[in-house]
Amino acid sequence: MKRTGAIALTALAPISWGSTYAVASELLPPDRPLFTGVMRALPAGLLLTALARKLPTGRWWWKAAVLGGLNIGAFFPLLFLSAYRLPGGVAAVLGAAGPLFVIGLAALLLGERARPRTVLVAIAGALGVSMVVLTSEARLDLVGIAAGVVSSVSMGAGTVMTKRWGRPEGAGPLAMAGWQLTAGGLMIIPLAALVEGAPPALDGKACLGYGYMMLINTGLAYWLWVRGIGQLTATSVTLLGVLSPLTAAVIGWAALGQALSSVQVLGMGVALGATITGQVVAGSTRPFVSAKEIDRNDSMDLMGESVRR
Repeated sequence: MKRTGAIALTALAPISWGSTYAVASELLPPDRPLFTGVMRALPAGLLLTALARKLPTGRWWWKAAVLGGLNIGAFFPLLFLSAYRLPGGVAAVLGAAGPLFVIGLAALLLGERARPRTVLVAIAGALGVSMVVLTSEARLDLVGIAAGVVSSVSMGAGTVMTKRWGRPEGAGPLAMAGWQLTAGGLMIIPLAALVEGAPPALDGKACLGYGYMMLINTGLAYWLWVRGIGQLTATSVTLLGVLSPLTAAVIGWAALGQALSSVQVLGMGVALGATITGQVVAGSTRPFVSAKEIDRNDSMDLMGESVRR
């Protein structure tokens, strides 16, 4: 039951990320993806770090920078480049292939056994997503494909290394998420200034959109994601990522008036089935971090004189 709860809470992260396209297209300034990346990551990272009341020490300064670079600093720009160079469907499928990279890296670095059925489940998830998002007009672009693949590898490597390194004494998922978001956001600032120039003027809608992105879509979501990495296997966590493009498709249908064909509905069923099956399969692999360590670190997240979980 405890594992089921951890899966459900972790799944809220990719579900939240599935709302990114709708919020960006309806509320945010156009053609400013890097500025949006900074606004998502840096304020959320500073807020989480302040709430955690914990800064890195010793080697965790460079470890936090590496994890922030993999999960945010490199991932966001590469993801945006892929989205600009490719149709959304192709980019989403490349992202859905991320679990395959994580399965391989987890086997190599964490000792998580790469079972054939787990690989098949990951392939089924990517197939289901492709049925939902790919169209006959989809075109291929080598630069976009390369950016999409590397972004998936970057996020996958960040997930595995977060699992491998664990957390330092006295730091819980709140601090770890805050450090990574802060480091990643700082890395994007020079690139955003070089490519996009000065920040745009923000109206009420943009402030509302960025507020949601910062607090819910990034701050809360990445805390849940890092927390899930500590409680579940890396494979189990990454298989939940399929929920992001599926959520985007549902929001597009429900809120933006986009039609869903029978093939897309079938694809959703395939992807959801693969996600659920993947949790059962991955559940037989022992997590890298012990339950005792998880409980100890989680209890430190929101403990303090005025803030307690």
